[in-house]
Amino acid sequence: MTTNYESTTGVSDNVSDDASDEDVLASLHDGAQSGSSVSEERANRFYDRVRQNIGNYLETKGGAVGKTGEFLLLVPDIFILLLRLVNDAAVTGKNKVLLGSSIAYYLFPFDLLPEGFMGPTGYLDDLVFAVYVLHKILGDTDPEVVRRHWSGSEDVLHVIQRVLDTADNLVGSEMLGRFKKLLK
Repeated sequence: MTTNYESTTGVSDNVSDDASDEDVLASLHDGAQSGSSVSEERANRFYDRVRQNIGNYLETKGGAVGKTGEFLLLVPDIFILLLRLVNDAAVTGKNKVLLGSSIAYYLFPFDLLPEGFMGPTGYLDDLVFAVYVLHKILGDTDPEVVRRHWSGSEDVLHVIQRVLDTADNLVGSEMLGRFKKLLK
C-alpha cells in the first residue's frame, strides 16, 4: 500500500519531535479546544513510527501472521484518514466527535487490545473501531469526501468493507459487539 501526503491532516504542532502517543493525544485535545490543528509533519511522524513498528513486527513473524499483516498495514493509513476528515468542513460536527473518539482510541494506551502488551497486533482493535466509525459517518457524509482524504492505493470504500467483513476474525465477536454497542 503506497501512501502520499497531499493535504494537511489538521493536527496541532505544540508537542516535541519525540512526543509519545499521550503527548499527541493531548495536543489533539488542546487543538480541538482552541480551534488550532496539528501539523502534517507531526502526524506523518506518528504514521511513520506506527508503520515502522508494524513493518518490523511483520518482518520478524514472516508468514506466521498471514492475512492479518495486510490489515495491520492499513492501521496508519486509516489513522491519517481520520485526522484529515476531522478537519474537513464537509463533515458534520456530530461526525467529527465520532472521528475524534476514534483518533483518541488509537492513541490511548489502555484500550481493549493494548499495543504495549500485545505488540502491533494490538492495533487491530483500533483499526476495527476506526472502520466502524468511518462506516457510520458514511451514512451522512459524501463518500467523495472520504475518498479525497484517502492516501492508500485501493479504494477506501472497498477497504472499509473488507475490514468490516473480517472484523470478527480480527478482534473476536465479543469485542465487535462492544464496538457496535458504543456506536449506537
